[in-house]
Amino acid sequence: MKIRSDIAALLRDGRSDRSIAAELHCAAETVARARAALGIPKTPRPSTTLAEKWGAHTRPLDGGHLEWTGRRQHGGTPVLVFRGRTYSAARVAYQVRTGRQPDGHVYAECGVEHCVAPEHVEDTAGRTRIREQMRYLAGGQQRPDRCVHGHDQGEHGRLTTDGRHYCQACKRNRKALAA
Repeated sequence: MKIRSDIAALLRDGRSDRSIAAELHCAAETVARARAALGIPKTPRPSTTLAEKWGAHTRPLDGGHLEWTGRRQHGGTPVLVFRGRTYSAARVAYQVRTGRQPDGHVYAECGVEHCVAPEHVEDTAGRTRIREQMRYLAGGQQRPDRCVHGHDQGEHGRLTTDGRHYCQACKRNRKALAA
């Protein structure tokens, strides 16, 4: 078997089959056959963490925002595949900041769509806490226990970004009637 000198040189430098194939625009199988013929053992894959892989797919923007450069799901949601499992990039950003799993959905609260800066994302519990604080700072009263239609606000109560409360069950009912 004739081995390309450029492949052999990169193999001797300790590069992986995939990285060589990508750089030289050839099949990974070609590189693997050259590796076997030269008797060079496979390079171990570097052990990366979820946070390290997440960080490799971000790019800083003005204002402390982070842009996601990796894969996206339908609707543009930034996602990351790590060890065969798909993660929301915002959820990973939350874990990077807090060291724990988020409670509910995680979104950027900075106003920049799909920002994944750890300081800019918040989970459901955090958003509720921040919005309740905004409500009280703006002179709002404590949320009622039940809405005008009797829905439990502990379960269905939500707050807008400016702290106004509304009932999610009533909102769903209105949408269903309008459809």
